[in-house]
Amino acid sequence: MATTLTLKSIPDELYQRLKASAEAHRRSLNSEAIVCLESVLLPDKVSPAERLARAQALRAHLPQAKFHAKTIDALKREGRP
Repeated sequence: MATTLTLKSIPDELYQRLKASAEAHRRSLNSEAIVCLESVLLPDKVSPAERLARAQALRAHLPQAKFHAKTIDALKREGRP
């Protein structure tokens, strides 16, 4: 069951770092705070095999026709000299 938590008096530097991290990971501040808390309070050692299985499961849900290696390479090179 999810619970709501309100944080008060967050130091400005900490808030700015959380905000920058959230932007870098394309997450909301709330999601980034949860990820940070989980990484500290629920350290979970994931085996390489389990991590690979998770990545493969995520990839299986992507539309196959939209993610070809040639398309990705072309998009990465777009705008480069």
